[in-house]
Amino acid sequence: MKIMLACLAAGSTLLAINSATYAEHAKTNNAELIQRLNTGAPPAVVKNATILDGDMKPVREGTNGWTCLEVMKAPTCADEAGMEWLKALMAKGPAPQKIGFIYMLHGDEGASNTDPFATGKTADNYWITTGPHVMIVGAAAKDMMQAYPRDPKADPNKPYVMWPGTPYEHLMLPVK
Repeated sequence: MKIMLACLAAGSTLLAINSATYAEHAKTNNAELIQRLNTGAPPAVVKNATILDGDMKPVREGTNGWTCLEVMKAPTCADEAGMEWLKALMAKGPAPQKIGFIYMLHGDEGASNTDPFATGKTADNYWITTGPHVMIVGAAAKDMMQAYPRDPKADPNKPYVMWPGTPYEHLMLPVK
């Protein structure tokens, strides 16, 4: 009986230590996430933005209507309409009509310029990497986008339409 009680006490202690360690690790990871996201948009935007983790769960509630998260490892901050567009893209649902704005001031790690759902570079999907940029998204922006290059072989140093001809086409505006 004494051995069983000792084992239970040791197990309870380990569980408490493990829970505290996990909570501390989560705080550290959240702090690191917020630090990374600080490069995604102007400081005034990030400062009061909602922060989402990789599971799209709030790490911090915001007050300014902006949401920051990592999209394909890239710090990203979107206004409310931009978040609606991102959620539609992730769900492969219809693109919202509203015009949205998305910052990616840290740049991206590359994406297909023709296939919104490509997960890697292929011989025919026109992989493109864009440095710091902003995006104008939403179906209501399509008329405006007609004035910009729609070539799959876009120059990422100039404004261009990404994913032309798809429901998720959007205007890419490099800022450096």
